[in-house]
Amino acid sequence: MTRRGTRHPSGAPHRPSWDAYFMEIARTVATRSTCLRRQVGAVLVRQKRILATGYNGAPSGLPHCAEVGCLRTTLGIPAGERHEMCRGSHAEQNVLVQAARYGTAVEGATLYCTNEPCAICTKLLINAGIREVVFESPYPDELALELRRGAGLKWRVLASDGR
Repeated sequence: MTRRGTRHPSGAPHRPSWDAYFMEIARTVATRSTCLRRQVGAVLVRQKRILATGYNGAPSGLPHCAEVGCLRTTLGIPAGERHEMCRGSHAEQNVLVQAARYGTAVEGATLYCTNEPCAICTKLLINAGIREVVFESPYPDELALELRRGAGLKWRVLASDGR
């Protein structure tokens, strides 16, 4: 695959696939994360149009973990456990909240996310009517996988090079 700034053999500029394009945007959104453990970005798309973006971090107006420290680290909570013991909201939660806040319907949309959604986020995505989830980095959550399968929610793992 050719990289940004390179040209196709025909001389035309290289254009990324839609998957690569939206995942690159999700990676950029993740750079806004204030989480000390994992930076995650999410983009909701329908008909090749961006509906909303979200990243993980503390709710609006509250101090960020980067400022006050990580509660989960302080309490010794391992990754993947006790999600409620966190100051932040997940990127998938925030992308749905942003869409709701501005009155954007999300039913039938595709979520591009830098990480595989956890079970809590998967339940929200199912209830919001998201039709497909595309992610890069796996997250070991068997319940999330079981929920996706049971609800018929499509998912794909996208390689970091966009394939």
